[in-house]
Amino acid sequence: MARWRPSPFLQASALVHAGAAAGLLANPAWWPAALGALVANHAALTVAGLLPRSHLLGPNLTHLPTEAARRGEVVISIDDGPDPEVTPRVLEQLAAAGARATFFCIGRRAAAHPGLVRDILAAGHTIENHSEHHWKRFSTLGPGAMAREIATAQETLGQLSGRRPRYFRAPAGLRNPFLDPILSRLDLHLASWTRRAYDTRAGDPQRVLSRLCTGLGGGDILLLHDGNAARTPDGRPVILEVLPTLLARIRDAGLSTTPLP
Repeated sequence: MARWRPSPFLQASALVHAGAAAGLLANPAWWPAALGALVANHAALTVAGLLPRSHLLGPNLTHLPTEAARRGEVVISIDDGPDPEVTPRVLEQLAAAGARATFFCIGRRAAAHPGLVRDILAAGHTIENHSEHHWKRFSTLGPGAMAREIATAQETLGQLSGRRPRYFRAPAGLRNPFLDPILSRLDLHLASWTRRAYDTRAGDPQRVLSRLCTGLGGGDILLLHDGNAARTPDGRPVILEVLPTLLARIRDAGLSTTPLP
C-alpha cells in the first residue's frame, strides 16, 4: 500500500484552513475575512466532488494510458449490477462479439447473485468495486461510514470472485475529500469514464448510442448500466438495444475492447 499524498488542491485547501486559523489567533477582528475564505474553500471542495471526471480531489482514471490508446483499446464498463434479468443477456451479447468488459458491481447485489459473479468472471470479464449499497447519499458520508461502505464491498467481491478489486467507482461518480485517503488505504484506484451514456435516465437507444460513439477513440472508457437500466418505450432495457451496435462500431473503427488494466 502506497502512502497517501494529498492532491495539490487538497494541500491548498489545508493551507487556507491553517491561514484562517492563524489569522484569527493573530487578530480575532479578522473573522469576516477568515470566514469568507473558509466558505469559498468549502464551496470549491463541494464543486470538485460534484464533477465525476475531476482530478482535483486525487487521482482519477478517466482515460486509458497512452500505450493502450495507441493500440486502439477501449473499455466498456458496466455499472450497478449484477441484475438477474439484464446481466445474463449482456454477457450473451458480449460473447457474440468476442468482447470483454469491466463490471462495477454493487456488493449486496453480487452477494444476492453469486452465480452471476461466476458467469462474469468465467467469460473473461473483470469485476470491480461500486460500493456495498450504492447509496445516493454516498458523497455526503463521513470518513468512517464511507470507509465501511467501500471496505465491505471489497470484502464481499473479493470473497465471491477470489480476487480483490483494484478499482473503485463512486455511485454516480460523486465524492468528497474523504474518498482519496480511503482508497489509498485499501489499495484501490478511482476510475471514472471518458464518456457516459446516461442510460439510467434515457430510454432512447439512438441518443444513448450517440453519446457513446461521438468522438469515440482509442483509450476511451465508456459507461453503461446493467443495473438500474432505463427502458425503451417497449420496456426493453436500453443497454440491450445499444450494446450490439456499439460493439459493431468499435470493431468497424479498428478498435478493440479490453477490461481495465
